[in-house]
Amino acid sequence: MAVSVDEAVSPGPTRQRRPATRRFGGGRGRSVVEVALLAVLAVVMLFPVLWMIETSIKENRDVYAVPAQFFGFTVTMDHFRDVFIAPGGGRSDLSVAFLNSVLVAGVSTTLATVLGVPAAWAYSRFAVKAKKDQLFFILSTRFMPPVVVVIPIFLMYRQVGLIDTKLGLILIYAAFNLPFTIWMMKGFVDEVPAEYEDAAMLDGYTRLQAFRRFTLPLLVPGIAATAVFALIFSWNEFVFAIFLTSSDEVRTAPPAIAGLIGGTTVDWGLVAAASVVFALPVLIFAYLVRKHLVAGVTLGAVRR
Repeated sequence: MAVSVDEAVSPGPTRQRRPATRRFGGGRGRSVVEVALLAVLAVVMLFPVLWMIETSIKENRDVYAVPAQFFGFTVTMDHFRDVFIAPGGGRSDLSVAFLNSVLVAGVSTTLATVLGVPAAWAYSRFAVKAKKDQLFFILSTRFMPPVVVVIPIFLMYRQVGLIDTKLGLILIYAAFNLPFTIWMMKGFVDEVPAEYEDAAMLDGYTRLQAFRRFTLPLLVPGIAATAVFALIFSWNEFVFAIFLTSSDEVRTAPPAIAGLIGGTTVDWGLVAAASVVFALPVLIFAYLVRKHLVAGVTLGAVRR
């Protein structure tokens, strides 16, 4: 007996599936909640920064006003002037400290980068004997905080005459940044295929020329990211700066700003203005290398 297709397939009533209802009142309500939570978190995180900036542009009477004035205060730039100009004229001690920080942090970061990048490339490309042990020893130098080793370093510096010198700070900052630079850059070098250098050497380049002309340009994002973190350490370092320096001509900004707090009265407007000026160079440097910084931080996130 033949059965037609229409008879075999029953055209019964079909149920339409309802779209699944989303929680929190749908996607729009969830987005509103997320934005609100992020806004609250941003306010909590940025409030100290905003308060510091606001204090730096207040007059002293508004700084010490009770209750605190968030709005309606008189704006002044006298505190920023006092950061750079001494009361009697000329350069202030804070301005000298800022210049010392720029010199010490910049040179130490450059030195650590110049030494760390080739070392990381060598550990990544060559079969070094006991490579893992050497890398672990390099990393172990960062296990201890600076306050633990500052006394032995102070005694060694006193013997060689590096106490209260900029060269002493540059060397110790570069030494502390070098292990971090080697470890961080080794990960970036591992992501660059070694076949690029092999192909270049087949074309007649030496190994160093192949590294300089082909591998090094690909490491620019990683170098920028590493340099930013090394600069932040050198710029914010406090323990070595306060133990290994004593004169205003050599002291960097962190101990100089800390020296403003003490005694019976504290000029909080000057402290806030000095803190704002102190934070600007690192922010400017990070902004200038922001493209390389983002690329360097995310390099290696996706495996080949």
